Amino acid sequence: MTLDLDPGLLEAQLRELALEARAHRFEVAPNPCVGAGILSGGRLVARGFHEHWGGAHAELQALREADRLGIPLAERDALLVTLEPCSSFGKTPPCTEAVIEAGLRRVVVGATDPDPRHRGQGLERLRGAGVEVVELPTGSPLEQTSPHFLRWTSPARTRSRRPWVVAKWAQTMTGQLVPPPEVGEGRWISGPEALEEVQVLRSRVDAILTGSGTVLADDPRLTVRGPAAAGLTEGPGRVVLDTDLRTPPEAKLLRAPGPDERGGPLLFFARTDIDPVRARRLVEASEAPGIEVTTARMADRTHFDLRDVLERLWERGVRRLMVEAGPSLLQALFDAGLVDQVRIYTGSVRGGEGPTLGPWLAQARLEQRMDSEVGTMARLDAFVS
Repeated sequence: MTLDLDPGLLEAQLRELALEARAHRFEVAPNPCVGAGILSGGRLVARGFHEHWGGAHAELQALREADRLGIPLAERDALLVTLEPCSSFGKTPPCTEAVIEAGLRRVVVGATDPDPRHRGQGLERLRGAGVEVVELPTGSPLEQTSPHFLRWTSPARTRSRRPWVVAKWAQTMTGQLVPPPEVGEGRWISGPEALEEVQVLRSRVDAILTGSGTVLADDPRLTVRGPAAAGLTEGPGRVVLDTDLRTPPEAKLLRAPGPDERGGPLLFFARTDIDPVRARRLVEASEAPGIEVTTARMADRTHFDLRDVLERLWERGVRRLMVEAGPSLLQALFDAGLVDQVRIYTGSVRGGEGPTLGPWLAQARLEQRMDSEVGTMARLDAFVS
């Protein structure tokens, strides 16, 4: 190590950054939790974190903070980062290029990328550009900071070629997804604060998946609305599992998004022997851009092979998928082991209509659980093991 600093101090600082980065784990998944800091005179004088899916990475955030604070380049002794900087284009440009362009002389790294397709390439790129790289693998082990990312990059998961699935729903205290008739017009459980959060979550996924039962019962738009839509040029894709194409021509999904909302392409999955005339009529009834009807394998006469559906979405570039659906589709995804993460809003009302997901919750193996409050509702975030 040519960096004239105590390795023990550097490891402690990496652990500190990693702990702070973990607070964003449910917003960035399946990406890892990453923290970065600019070191000057032995102190972390600027910090940055990867805060949400599709957002700026930790390295860039730390560099921006150092610029905002007016820290001269000559006083930036090193960049500390809990995970090897990325070297390929994804949702954002390569962090290695930002580090090199910033003129930093040294980078201290707490862990290398576990993905064999990228491992070590970022470090090699930095060294090739004359940047001194110091590796301290005990500083921020991924087993502690981002176990979900290790599962995502495992050989079994990379072979499966299916998106990271976030299941979101609102429920009553007894687990029903439909409230009693006298509550929220028999439709709404979520309060205004939770509804606003859901808009933000929608803005941070590649697509939203629902079933025809939800379309018929709730007539959703599945668009991003309000402040969350302000920075979007296009909303997430909208995917409907509709075996018999029962979606009516007056469904809100088929209307063009308004000026204050963003809605991506609309994709319907139907059974393989669907009447092409019915498919054409649905397309002709739509004002929404990019509507398409396609097919997927069936598990039986009335249910899709959900793994095949997810694989087809992967082929279309969907990496982070949000499910907003009723208990039947949610339970089917859970039973197939296809859900990676949950966000559950629980209201203060008891009872409700239809089946409950309570039995699944009672036996579910949830990891890194975080409980919080949103307005009058309880919120649960967790990874599903």
